[in-house]
Amino acid sequence: MKLANRVQSLTPSTTLAITAKAKELKAQGLDIIGLGAGEPDYNTPQHIIDAAFQSMNEGQTKYTPSAGLPKLKAAIAAKLKRDQGLEYKPSEIIVGSGAKHALYTLFQAILDEEDEVIVPIPYWVSYPEQIKLAGGKPVYVVGTEENQYKITKEQLEQAITEKTKAVIINSPSNPTGMLYSREELAAIGEVCLAHDILIVSDEIYEKLVYGNATHTSIAEISPELKKQTIIINGVSKSHSMTGWRIGYAVGDEAIIKAMTNLSSHSTSNPTTTAQYGAIAAYEGSQDPVEEMRQAFEGRLNTIYDKLVEIPGVSCIKPQGAFYLFPNVKRAVELTGYSNVDDFTTALLEEAQVAVIPGSGFGAPDNIRLSYATSLGLLEAAVERIHSFVKSKMA
Repeated sequence: MKLANRVQSLTPSTTLAITAKAKELKAQGLDIIGLGAGEPDYNTPQHIIDAAFQSMNEGQTKYTPSAGLPKLKAAIAAKLKRDQGLEYKPSEIIVGSGAKHALYTLFQAILDEEDEVIVPIPYWVSYPEQIKLAGGKPVYVVGTEENQYKITKEQLEQAITEKTKAVIINSPSNPTGMLYSREELAAIGEVCLAHDILIVSDEIYEKLVYGNATHTSIAEISPELKKQTIIINGVSKSHSMTGWRIGYAVGDEAIIKAMTNLSSHSTSNPTTTAQYGAIAAYEGSQDPVEEMRQAFEGRLNTIYDKLVEIPGVSCIKPQGAFYLFPNVKRAVELTGYSNVDDFTTALLEEAQVAVIPGSGFGAPDNIRLSYATSLGLLEAAVERIHSFVKSKMA
């Protein structure tokens, strides 16, 4: 049987593939240090687990409204008001089975064949594939290393055509960890308003910000930009709930209604128990969120200095998320490999360190390392990479 064209053109998730390979080798007894996974190494806070368990014991195991429990939508609205000063009605909020599902549903709801979505490079691996699955066309704009991997208003202006439907802004970014400043967002927003382009603001890492950096949602800059923006967020990264699969989209009521109708025919509703966990995440203590953020910042500050000591490696220090995205082009040349993909394969097989090649993010000169693992393992991994590069140079 011939498979549908839409799935034949898909590129598998690089991050999931590398993580699976690392786990396979580890199961064979190899001492693999995996720096590929995009999830915190902390367990979900206990009060969230307790709330979910209690909901099951109380019989909350049935269908919910397709857009999510009213109480969860109220908790999301309260969080947005508290953190960003933004006010949304329940009809402007949809809860999905993870932020990834919210994004997928959004693109299905807004894109027709050949509609264009501007995707800054480096990008999260699923953006282009989700756009293509909706019949749209990703249009890539390179955020240069000199500009901290962010695009400018001038670049955005040049990429716009009559078919442009939306632009994605991911801040803090996966894979770079960079944040857009309020001024940069305002400039980009000005272009989007002038051309009536929807802004898809992926803010899943908003709680993981370090140093003097601050997170700004483009929707909070002005009422006009709020109307033009769909915010994507969730509890996966902030509350270490990746496996619970609860994310959400907020924005224009007509778009949210269309997404809700679509979800009613795909997932029916997000998992009921997980929704009760998410309510506890937003209504309960935020101390575990801050504890995890501080731990990640400590790891970053320790490991960054060691990473940039490796010959041929340069790296802009990230401001958020939990990734380092070093440029290793020179290291690849020094070690005699033809490209970064071959370099990372050798790292896994010989140095037993799993990292993600930047090609999966549209940046073939880079690799992504997650520091969402213990400091001891991080230090050991960087030492292995350093030794590997030096041995290949000899």
